[in-house]
Amino acid sequence: MTANHPGAAARLPGDVSVGHWTDAAGRTGCTVVLVPGGAVPGVDVRGGAPGTLGTDALRPGTLDDHAHAILLTGGSAFGLAAADGVMRYLDELGVGLAIGTARVPIVAGAVIFDLLTGDPRARPDAAAGRAACLAATGHPAVGAVGAGTGATVAKAGGGQPRPGGLGIASAAAGAATVAAVMVANSVGGIWDDERHEWAAPLAPREGGPAPGEGAPGEGAAGPVAGANTTIGVVVTDAELTKEQANRVAAVAHDGIARAVRPAHTRYDGDTIFCLATGAVAPSGTAPVPVLADLVEVAAAETVARAIAQAVREGGRGA
Repeated sequence: MTANHPGAAARLPGDVSVGHWTDAAGRTGCTVVLVPGGAVPGVDVRGGAPGTLGTDALRPGTLDDHAHAILLTGGSAFGLAAADGVMRYLDELGVGLAIGTARVPIVAGAVIFDLLTGDPRARPDAAAGRAACLAATGHPAVGAVGAGTGATVAKAGGGQPRPGGLGIASAAAGAATVAAVMVANSVGGIWDDERHEWAAPLAPREGGPAPGEGAPGEGAAGPVAGANTTIGVVVTDAELTKEQANRVAAVAHDGIARAVRPAHTRYDGDTIFCLATGAVAPSGTAPVPVLADLVEVAAAETVARAIAQAVREGGRGA
């Protein structure tokens, strides 16, 4: 059974849409965050086992100051094939970085490892990426959908993992909106803002660590290196520079640390992107950094809430 709950409580900034492709039988899928008009990008990779695409182009000091889509996908590194479908979709729209008479869409992405959850031969491909683009909406579903379909969490301490998923949360940052689209597939257990534990390993070994707080690799059924990660995208309509967008992506990892115990392990590939559309400029009566500061605070908050929602809704579809 697949969860398909609308993320009605979350608000995406204008010009941003999210689409899913879900393989419920194979227990995998992909999710695309689309900004065809372009957005100032940033990225921060903290986990010790990442699987990514195009992250270097999003860092300060590189040529292009805009990205058009971020792919979040299952299928491990195989799932990056879905980016081809995203590229082709954007190309059909005439979207991309102009280089002479040609245009090249700027697409980055990150993967989760879900090959041991369902059918290991079921992997998102170019057709899946394009289908996710065609399904993009301002009110996407959450739970066991898209890249969250085969996600699992709470693999520390030697217990059985719990269902993960995809969650979306939003908050105001002054006049701007900040939203986080997160896929929870972590070694660690999951906690919400009220410090309630939503996912600890089932049946931890006798005498082992407290639920959700075991050290990675402890116990007979410890985590497999490279088989876990928390990935996502923080999107905002605030006007940010590329440097500020990269800092937002970095600070947003505080949200992972709040929601996941333990976080950023060498077994995880934790990666967060930022996309800023620039529709809301800093106020002329306030110092320029203030808006960026507010976005940073909201980014950490929404990331934590989106991760908790991912597990709550993903568990309902298990």
